[in-house]
Amino acid sequence: MTLVRDIVRDAAIGVGVADAPEGLSAIRHPGCAAVIWRRQPSPGFRSWLDGLAPDVLPRGRVILRPAAVRDIVSEVCNAGGTPHGPERDLLVDDVAALADIFASIMRARWLRLRLDVVTTNACRRFHIDAVTARLVCTYRGSGTQYGISTDGAEPRRIFSVPSGVPILLRGTLWPECPRSGLLHRSPPIEGTGETRLVLVLDPLDDPEEEV
Repeated sequence: MTLVRDIVRDAAIGVGVADAPEGLSAIRHPGCAAVIWRRQPSPGFRSWLDGLAPDVLPRGRVILRPAAVRDIVSEVCNAGGTPHGPERDLLVDDVAALADIFASIMRARWLRLRLDVVTTNACRRFHIDAVTARLVCTYRGSGTQYGISTDGAEPRRIFSVPSGVPILLRGTLWPECPRSGLLHRSPPIEGTGETRLVLVLDPLDDPEEEV
C-alpha cells in the first residue's frame, strides 16, 4: 500500500494507491478520501469485453447478501445474453471478489449492486455520493474522474481511474469532518460512440434502505 503522503506527487491529495486488494482497507485511515487498487486486467479479458455488442453486456440493480453475488451476477449475464466462456467466468468471479472485499472492509451485511451500461453523460457533475462509501470499477470504457475542490467548484486538476481498476470512495455519510473535498464524476462520453460497463457497490445494514 502506498500511503497517502506518498501519492501527493502524482495524484490528488487524499488518494491512496494499493498494489494488493487488502490495501483498499486504507479507506479507514484518517484523511484518506479514496483508495485505488492499481492492477492490470489481462489483455485477453479486455479485448473480449470491448468486443461485445452493448446489448449483451450485463446490466442490473439488486440488493443482496455478499455471499449471493456470484450466483446473481451469473443470472444477470444469462438474462442479458452475455456469451458463456472463460472471460465471462472471470468477470463474474471478479465482481464477486470485489463485493466480498468491499463488504469485509465496510462490515456490510447487505450490498446494493449495480451493473450499468452507460452511453451518455451519466453523473457528469463532480460530486460526493450520499453514502458512507462506494466502490466503483469501470470494466469497459473510460474510468471515473476525480479531483480536489475546496469550494465545491469543478476541480482544476482532473485525474482518471484506468479501466478495470477499482476505486473506493468515501461518501457524505462517512463519519469524519471536515470532508476531504475529493469530488468525482462519470466521464462525459455522449456523442463519442463509447459504451461503458460500470460496477457500483454500496454497503447496506438493512435491505429496506433507500438510496
